[in-house]
Amino acid sequence: MSPESPGRIVRDRDAAGRAKNSRPRDGLGRPLPHGLTGVPTTPEDVVLPPDEALREAQRLLDAGRPFHAHEVLEGAWKACDDDNRELWKGLAQLAVGITHLRRGNEVGAVRLLTRAADRIAPYAENPPHGIAVAALTTWARDLTPQIATTPIPPDRLAPRLVSEA
Repeated sequence: MSPESPGRIVRDRDAAGRAKNSRPRDGLGRPLPHGLTGVPTTPEDVVLPPDEALREAQRLLDAGRPFHAHEVLEGAWKACDDDNRELWKGLAQLAVGITHLRRGNEVGAVRLLTRAADRIAPYAENPPHGIAVAALTTWARDLTPQIATTPIPPDRLAPRLVSEA
């Protein structure tokens, strides 16, 4: 079937041939039908210096946009050195866990928040960039048992990524 064949879905592709998601998205990153207006998104290939990535991710979490914070943290994870890769991956998972919870997927939220806490915990003794590793680990581990039994208010879903001096 050629790309122009009837019934074939044509997707936007980047220069390497990877599919790009050109559909608009809602505030929690869910794809909307073509033609609707979504919220501004984070570019898929965003790469910011670590301190700037943390500030932008925090701004997005505070604005109730954890999916978009995940995109920023994922960019940092994919661009960082091997020594901190698991930390950034865990931070991205933390934001995805919050996204799942905000979308009503409690099982997915618990899984991702648990994985995130386990992944970032080893960095607690010497956290780079002032990342609040111990506080984030405690936050995630305290929150997960409550998810199935207690409605979590949105203001509890924007943990501080960086320790306040």
